[in-house]
Amino acid sequence: MKRLLLETSFSKIYMLVMIIITLFILGSYFSYAMFTVTKEKSNAISIVTGSLNYKLEVDGSNSNTLTVSPNSSKDFIITLSNPNNRIARFNFYYIGDIPSDVEIGYLNEEGINIPPVETGMNLEKIDTSGSSNTYKIRVNNISSNSVTINLGVSVGLDYNDLVLPSDGHLFKEYEGVELYKVLLKDSKNNINTSDSEQIFITGENPNNYIWYSGKIWRAVSIDPADNSVKLVTQWNISAIPYDDNSSSFKGSHMEMWLNDTSVDGFLGNLREPENFIKMDSKWNATMTTETSKPPKTTTVENPVGLLNIYEYVMSYTGTTPVDGYLNNMLWWRTITPTSDGNIYSINYSGGIANNLNSHHSIGIRPTINLRSGIKTVDGKGTEEDPYRLAGDNDRSLSGTFVSSRYSGEYITFGTGENTLYRIVSHEVPGLTKITSAEPLKENGKFKALGFDNSSSNYSIATTMGTFLNGDYLINYLTVDQASMIEDNTLWYLGTVGPGINYRLSKYNDSNMSSLVTNRTSVEIGLLRLGELMAGQFNDYNKNIHYWTLTKNSSSAVRCVNYDAGGASSNFALSTNYGIRPTFNLKSNVQITSGIGTKSDPFVLSLGS
Repeated sequence: MKRLLLETSFSKIYMLVMIIITLFILGSYFSYAMFTVTKEKSNAISIVTGSLNYKLEVDGSNSNTLTVSPNSSKDFIITLSNPNNRIARFNFYYIGDIPSDVEIGYLNEEGINIPPVETGMNLEKIDTSGSSNTYKIRVNNISSNSVTINLGVSVGLDYNDLVLPSDGHLFKEYEGVELYKVLLKDSKNNINTSDSEQIFITGENPNNYIWYSGKIWRAVSIDPADNSVKLVTQWNISAIPYDDNSSSFKGSHMEMWLNDTSVDGFLGNLREPENFIKMDSKWNATMTTETSKPPKTTTVENPVGLLNIYEYVMSYTGTTPVDGYLNNMLWWRTITPTSDGNIYSINYSGGIANNLNSHHSIGIRPTINLRSGIKTVDGKGTEEDPYRLAGDNDRSLSGTFVSSRYSGEYITFGTGENTLYRIVSHEVPGLTKITSAEPLKENGKFKALGFDNSSSNYSIATTMGTFLNGDYLINYLTVDQASMIEDNTLWYLGTVGPGINYRLSKYNDSNMSSLVTNRTSVEIGLLRLGELMAGQFNDYNKNIHYWTLTKNSSSAVRCVNYDAGGASSNFALSTNYGIRPTFNLKSNVQITSGIGTKSDPFVLSLGS
């Protein structure tokens, strides 16, 4: 009897223990289940499951959708908050597949969080630091239909990893849309597909402005074979004699300057050209007397070239070239010869000139082909908000030395009416040569000054040298700005006559074997013939001739013309023309703000 009672008691104890264990397991399961919730298709924004909930806001309002109109891009500020009285784990994602003409992703910017990995991240309890995260999501919709993106949120206990639902997708960093797609889809861009080898963008002012390597470009055409995009600079970047007695592009001074990889040429001052440019581009330089498509009798392979006359004509949709966006109201060269010694050029009214020989120095608008796959990550394609390219869209530059930046980028410098400057080059290693973005102004008008009464050799003793190294330093700059300028650097005073190679403005020969001995050492100088930024950046109605350092002869100094964007040779030394002060910034000058564009130029300070 006693044994039976013991066995019965043991059985009851065993059953009780098993029940407790079972309840504990079930309790743990339901405890996890109760504190894990996935918000996907419900319209509720704040959901309570057990004692956990969350709050999702889009642009400051409760929402879980991102809606973007056709052919537009929009940035959304997303705030995910933990309204619980305990730490909880959260995940954030979008639901379903994205249409092929839509790109979505987060922007990695200062002060903005990066969305979590699949297992989620913890947010602190309500009313404490770290209880919310803010994300910036960009949706670029180049389709003709409106698109809506549904957002999802998962929430669970802080010590449990979360799992994405089957139709949930984590946000990746925004990579942009391929440039050719954006250009073809923009409803403002007229597209001409009559040429099987180039799809032309046409019209008076299409959305085809591109910012790359410190310069504004226009997208001219798309190669359907690889979707590469042809660009030409909006303004005349410089001016040099095309050649001596030949109109052939191959072997010309022009070909050399465009593809010069030294600090004195164009290609050598572009940002990472091998990552952006088709280095094996082929340029049709066939001689013709027509403006129709020329045969490919003469092609030249180079990274950089010029537009041919046919490409210029294909850019406009009206009855005359003046209607086209490539008419920048300045004279500039094409690559197309018309006859021995003559090259097609475009005049300041957009007309076509076929009688300008190679000796003349008129404006240069370099042309490149962007590689296939280049993407836009910002901008709308307008002049005020040009497309920005992936890899060339630097944002957080505070503390960066300006010596690491690129030719053409804008800088806030100077006082009064003269507060915009541009980077020219890094001619002296570690230093940054900059010049005023346009000639100096006084009382709303361009200031004009003679070079000198008798000497074409620039020095501190000439009229121009006295002004720049005296009055200019004192009255046009702040004390802090003047302290950023390198005290004395070399300025080269070479001579470049008609048809002469641009390199002789600095070197004794075109092989750059030695520097000219005619030079001066001062703080403030001027641009040389053929330097970058020694062109015109407004149409001829808005500008003025300005002096360079380069001599045309022992009694004449070259000016950059306000209409031709080129270098003149017959102005008297005492004639009053515009002034673009040029100087070298010290190696420890740093960027404190800005992104280097005209609308948001760099602000500088002198580092330690």
